[in-house]
Amino acid sequence: MADAIQELADLLFRPYIVVILLGTGLFLTIRLNVVQVRRIREAFRAMVTRQAGSGVGALSPLQAFMTALAATIGTGNIAGVATAVISGGPGALFWIWVYGFFATSIKFSEAVLGVKFREQVGDKVLSGPMYYLRDGLKSPALAWAYACVAGIAALTTTPFTQPNSIAIAVQHVWPSGTVMLPFLGEVNRTALFTGVLLAVLTWLVIIGGIKTIGRAVEKLSPLKVGLYLVGGAVVILTFIDRVPYVLAMVVDEAFASPGRSGLGFGFFIAMRYGIARGIYANEAGYGTAAVAYGTARSDRPSQQGLQAVMEVFIVSFVTGTISAMAILLSGVAESSIAGRQACAAVEEVARAACMAGVPTSTTAVATAFNMAVPTVGGWVVAFCAFLFGYTTLIGWAYYGEQFLEYILGRSVTMPYRYAYCLLIPIGAVLKPDLVWAWGDLMNGLQVFPNIIGLIGLSGVAAGYARGKT
Repeated sequence: MADAIQELADLLFRPYIVVILLGTGLFLTIRLNVVQVRRIREAFRAMVTRQAGSGVGALSPLQAFMTALAATIGTGNIAGVATAVISGGPGALFWIWVYGFFATSIKFSEAVLGVKFREQVGDKVLSGPMYYLRDGLKSPALAWAYACVAGIAALTTTPFTQPNSIAIAVQHVWPSGTVMLPFLGEVNRTALFTGVLLAVLTWLVIIGGIKTIGRAVEKLSPLKVGLYLVGGAVVILTFIDRVPYVLAMVVDEAFASPGRSGLGFGFFIAMRYGIARGIYANEAGYGTAAVAYGTARSDRPSQQGLQAVMEVFIVSFVTGTISAMAILLSGVAESSIAGRQACAAVEEVARAACMAGVPTSTTAVATAFNMAVPTVGGWVVAFCAFLFGYTTLIGWAYYGEQFLEYILGRSVTMPYRYAYCLLIPIGAVLKPDLVWAWGDLMNGLQVFPNIIGLIGLSGVAAGYARGKT
């Protein structure tokens, strides 16, 4: 099943999504007059300045920024980036950077449009791409299509991908036996316990709505970024002598033809995995930024847009880079790539057992951290993965709620919250290949209607990029 879903996802990413996202990022960067460079100082000030805010909204501007950051910096920054490098080669990191640069203009546009086109119904603020597609682009059909796909994606990807990566990290430092479950068969006991704990913790926050979510992530987001930054710095300093070699390899593999690549990858494979996992890492193109920043108690769309620029910078050039550099500098990436290639040559019946011994996903990053700081490094990754995934689960729970409420009304809120939390333990024990393949497919489908809206309303975003408040 994983292979079949991955084939469908590959049909989207080769080359449609790659071309669409890079092309849209380039178009918006030009249309917005390179706002990510021209107004970078203002963006930094908008990120660090604490303001109560004024106008319609449920959260302060800082809380809205932290909510977006919490939802964006998930285990995709650890597991997704590691998967990109191991499956697409070291050159994937270069394409994560490239997409990250152009993605800032996409995220800026999503944020300002989210604030510009939003509704207040009673005490609740409604925001997201469906509102700028409906009210800005004047396309109710496209708005409905986006909300439908995004709602299904929120319910069937995040409760799977995030707990799965967290469970893998916890198993690495806390191995255990297995237990039999109906329909799922034999599953790891640690993974199951991790999933149940995550489900309970997620429920305790999301039951209080967006204000409770905002208060929780305002404290957790700086903690998780700071801790991962310190741990990553230790790994990089431990292998500092390999930095020039690794950086040269990243650039060389990013443009290598399949025949010239020393590791067997070509530039298109590197680009495909770099951009696919880059989407997971910074979420530019999903439209979710419009939901988070649209909740800000602010009447200045440009302020939220500039915060969105810094969000992408932190994700693509800080946390994502730490994950990739850790496995590349330590040599874990090269050994994992060699292991995967060796397993591909064995008979299909023995392939799964062979792959079980190859560090991939979160395990690869935990192994790299352990090489720099034995035992402690693995626990740092496990704890960071827990925080990354937990805060993302909280943020995406609200995103999915907004998407499905647009279609089904507020009566869906409580059933959705129960379903969302009940899926988390299942996601924790599923096979990683199936989880990430499904995520690739749903994320690709979600991008199409949102990009149409961003291009159609680029003139509105350009006005705010030029200095309009």
